[in-house]
Amino acid sequence: MSALSAIEARNLTKRFGDVLAVDDVSFDLRPGEVFGFLGPNGAGKTTTINMLTGLARPTSGTICYFGRDLTGDVKQAQHLMGIVPDESNLYPELNGLENLCFCAALYGMRRREREERARELLKDLGLAEAAHRRFAGYAKGMKRRLTIAAGIIHQPSVLFLDEPTTGIDVASARQIRQLLAALNQAGTTVFLTTHYIEEAERLCDRIAFIVDGQLVRVDTVANLVRGLQDQHLVQLSLRGEPADLSRPLHAAFPEAQFERVSEAVLRMRTAQPVALAPLIRFLEEHGVGVTEARVVRPSLEDVFVRITGIELERMKKEKEKAGGGA
Repeated sequence: MSALSAIEARNLTKRFGDVLAVDDVSFDLRPGEVFGFLGPNGAGKTTTINMLTGLARPTSGTICYFGRDLTGDVKQAQHLMGIVPDESNLYPELNGLENLCFCAALYGMRRREREERARELLKDLGLAEAAHRRFAGYAKGMKRRLTIAAGIIHQPSVLFLDEPTTGIDVASARQIRQLLAALNQAGTTVFLTTHYIEEAERLCDRIAFIVDGQLVRVDTVANLVRGLQDQHLVQLSLRGEPADLSRPLHAAFPEAQFERVSEAVLRMRTAQPVALAPLIRFLEEHGVGVTEARVVRPSLEDVFVRITGIELERMKKEKEKAGGGA
């Protein structure tokens, strides 16, 4: 086991009766990196966080913090951790400042220190004017920001964030991402679970894909995307209401793969560059106009689909169920 790892998980397994929630998972967190844990709902992301933070005991496997095996008592490392769960754990009857000061007191911070730190975070997260309002009256995005502030009040070495921007407004999500970037630049190690693939691509140094409790790939974002550089992607914006053209398209252009990104957007994937004029002419002959055609670079979404076999439409539906997206 490497003392250079902030966290090292080896062969982590968690069963709930007959359900195998996490299946022999191994990975490490390097000090100062943002590590993304990416997968659909129910993949085992939250269960893994719960084991790493001492909220659940592994059925088998080991957990080390900075070289110390703490599998039997992960709570020994709690002073090193900041934990932001997917649902708020703050008190609705307390105001914003009181909630932060209470959390700081739990970590042993002195009164003057915790009040100064709380006011600093409220200002940084755009919540200063709401400092004396009851938490129950906060909007969803405000609640999320205060919950994150509570998780970092004691300036932890390792920060766990479970779906930090799910279902909140765009402005709040942007503030949270800016805060995470600043924390990371200051040296905080971040473990981030999300099913927003574009968020992971934007924030993370390395990504672990987890599906049905199993890790299927761990690598840097650059390496993951580099594996698709041999592909050529063209995205077409469509006008009209076409019938299902998948079979005719495949018959006419067998060298290409087609994916409907949305009703109005078609994506073509090929191994070699192809002329667009025949494709545009084909679509127009079938009653579909093309308003725009542009080359797009392969993204982490494309990597995810290739590695896991989970289509983007499934991820989008999960975002909608979660209450929107950021």
